Amino acid sequence: MASKFLKVKCVKCKNEQIIFEKPATVVRCLVCDEILAEPTGGKGIIKAKILGQVNKN
Repeated sequence: MASKFLKVKCVKCKNEQIIFEKPATVVRCLVCDEILAEPTGGKGIIKAKILGQVNKN
């Protein structure tokens, strides 16, 4: 199964950004530096609100 990109919203500042669902490093919000996702060796722990998947078109 292919990995996906996710559109997420930061729970702290409400910034929306696109992240990879299997991050290799900690992913932080570009605005407030809050942790959005942490690596686990597979699918990451997503700490932000997931708004949906990003389709490749």
